[in-house]
Amino acid sequence: MSADVLNLTRELVAVDTIGHSESTALAVVAPLLETAGFTVDVAEHEPGRGTLIAEWHTGLGEPPLCLSGHVDTVPLGAASWQHDPFRAEPDGDRLHGRGTSDMKGGVAAIVAAATKIATLRPSRAGLRLVLTAAEETGSAGARLAAERLAGRPSGPLVITEPTGNAVLHGHKGALWLSARTAGVTAHGSMPHLGDNAVYKLARAVTRLESYAFDARPHPVMGGPTLNVGTFRGGLNTNSVPDSAEATVDVRTVAGQDHAAVLASLAERVGDEVRLAPLVDLPPVWTEPGDAWAASVAEIAREITGHGDGSPRAATYFTDASVLTPAFGLVPTVICGPGEAEQAHVTDEWVSITNLAESVAILERVAVAWCGT
Repeated sequence: MSADVLNLTRELVAVDTIGHSESTALAVVAPLLETAGFTVDVAEHEPGRGTLIAEWHTGLGEPPLCLSGHVDTVPLGAASWQHDPFRAEPDGDRLHGRGTSDMKGGVAAIVAAATKIATLRPSRAGLRLVLTAAEETGSAGARLAAERLAGRPSGPLVITEPTGNAVLHGHKGALWLSARTAGVTAHGSMPHLGDNAVYKLARAVTRLESYAFDARPHPVMGGPTLNVGTFRGGLNTNSVPDSAEATVDVRTVAGQDHAAVLASLAERVGDEVRLAPLVDLPPVWTEPGDAWAASVAEIAREITGHGDGSPRAATYFTDASVLTPAFGLVPTVICGPGEAEQAHVTDEWVSITNLAESVAILERVAVAWCGT
């Protein structure tokens, strides 16, 4: 029996997975998949933080279609919520709650579609589900899944991140950097005896403000971007600071090499600054002319009645940054029921209509690939 996407979304939202307890959320879906005939493996990269790999008829002639999403969520924020963030009570066509759009609704759609498909018999290929932990902080769960699936063939990949059920052909990469400077501390009344690390870092950050990438804009993704997100230095007002750190968020486009970007930025900030990667996730791009990707886009347009066929890409990153290269650069699309504008916001919501349409899209994509 297939899972009900509405109730399953609510059950997943009820589990607080803000940076922890993904294994508890996966315990909601694992029995449903096992009952449907999937083999299920849950592995943890740290206690309580599990990633699930479920497989169904993956030994057929063609490699399995892979459906993937993450179950971790971000903090609620300082603002008060008008809706209980862990109840997901229906409100007209909306479910409000942390993770409804990003992206427990997408995970519920994957499980609902997969359990429906498992009632059929494949003639061409099977299904693989990868439901991950710790995507929001750098895709640690996806890295664990890639290790466990190393050497095993995979077909195309669908990531059900929030797109309003539109098909996106890729997303920008994320290169998050720590920029550190060191100095010598001294009494604040005698600064000439010290070496101020804050001044060094401030000079470097000013140079980054006017940094220009040596990259042509991507025809769909646009150009790369850079943002200095944090700046910290010193311990107290009346001492010369002997250390300072800033964090830098670089979003890259298809065709850029992260090692080359890092080298260019290091040259820009100068020898006083030590740059080190915090997150290094490459961009992902599948050409719209790819036959499988084009078929998924057509299915989504037929079911939703939206879309003009123009290729689109996301500015955010997904686990595809890890899974797509690990699977051999398989064709990849992002298509899920949530709304990108609802990700990480107060009173986050997902459309109940979109949840049902997402299940329908995934079912048709799976039927076409698996030959059921």
